[in-house]
Amino acid sequence: MNIFSDIFSDYTFGVVALGSAALGTVSGVLGSFAVLRKQSLLGDGVSHSALPGVVAAFLLTGIKSSGTLLFGALAAGLAAAFLINFFVKRTKVKFDAALATVMSAFFGFGTVLLTCAQKIPDSTQAGLSAFIYGQASSMLKSDVVLIICCSAVLITGVLIFWKEFKVFSFDKDFSVQLGYSERFISLLLTFMTVAAVILGIQTVGVVLMSAMLIAPAAAARQWSGSLSGTVVLAAVFGAFSGVIGSYASAVSDDLPTGPAIVVAASAIAVASILFAPKRGIVKRFIQRKECRIRLTMQKNSGGEGRD
Repeated sequence: MNIFSDIFSDYTFGVVALGSAALGTVSGVLGSFAVLRKQSLLGDGVSHSALPGVVAAFLLTGIKSSGTLLFGALAAGLAAAFLINFFVKRTKVKFDAALATVMSAFFGFGTVLLTCAQKIPDSTQAGLSAFIYGQASSMLKSDVVLIICCSAVLITGVLIFWKEFKVFSFDKDFSVQLGYSERFISLLLTFMTVAAVILGIQTVGVVLMSAMLIAPAAAARQWSGSLSGTVVLAAVFGAFSGVIGSYASAVSDDLPTGPAIVVAASAIAVASILFAPKRGIVKRFIQRKECRIRLTMQKNSGGEGRD
């Protein structure tokens, strides 16, 4: 109990946990729409594609502030998302192939730039590689304020365009018949998803951010059949994962925070897929077994009646 109280009274843990919880909340909300639109891998492509933007922003400005690096990551992420959509709409290349191509090209280019930056005889380039796997433990109060403010703006945007996003995610053709602009809604959702992914790069890194976006939404989908319920649960699961991962990292000195958060989110997703009361694998297995038993009993009772 003393260790528990000491950790939760620690200022550093409070900063990291608050920032991770805010990131998990907005990731769960926007990840729900990515899952419904069958674009779960978009977050993976955007997060990997953000690496050259991070390094290029440093090389051009010589500044390693979070705002500058995240702005470069946002520019690269938006460029990658635009190229993916361009290839899908203007060519015969499928979404998964376009995403893999763009993601590999951007990440490879980012790795080359990172190698060049690390050869600069200047200590200011130190720590750039942390964006690959994240470094939540180094999160400052200013970083948390930035995450909370951006998360609030993104969630407010979801609430404002809730009806449009809902119709567009379930039936794109029907939304067009209602007079909604398919191009505008698609671009807005893509932009907001990219912004959420970029926001979490410093915490969980470009490699793991896609799991933070999708795992809470996938878990929530197993518990709720409505969009509003799924979004709320995904936000709760994401925030809970952020706090639990931060706590696990605080307890263990050798456990990095970003991967711990992703493991917590993945554990919730796996448990939901297995044990959700309506859609869980265990529940379906029990229902099928009970159905077989009833059919066997009915078959046996019918055979005895004929005898």
